[in-house]
Amino acid sequence: MNQNDSMGFVETIGLVAAIQAADVMVKSANVKIETVANADAGLITVICTGDLASCNAAVDAAKSAVSVLSTCVNSNKIPRPSSDVQSLISDHIGNILKPVAPEKAASKKKR
Repeated sequence: MNQNDSMGFVETIGLVAAIQAADVMVKSANVKIETVANADAGLITVICTGDLASCNAAVDAAKSAVSVLSTCVNSNKIPRPSSDVQSLISDHIGNILKPVAPEKAASKKKR
């Protein structure tokens, strides 16, 4: 994440809504999904990064899409978060969708 990036958060109830939020975020704006974090009691937060305008558009679009399911709990946008916030997310927030190593992804495609 570069110095001018922002972060966007959408908290949902349930994995299906979180997947829909992530899909809408990347399709509606030039953002990257950083992590999908699981709190407790079915609360799942999708975190994206990108420039401020892209994060705003992505979060707003995801909130709108997930609200149709009545599962959007909360959202937030942080312009240029401090390195402490970035390290908190990368070091302490568990990822429920583990990234697939490139060599494993290639071998799955061959099957």
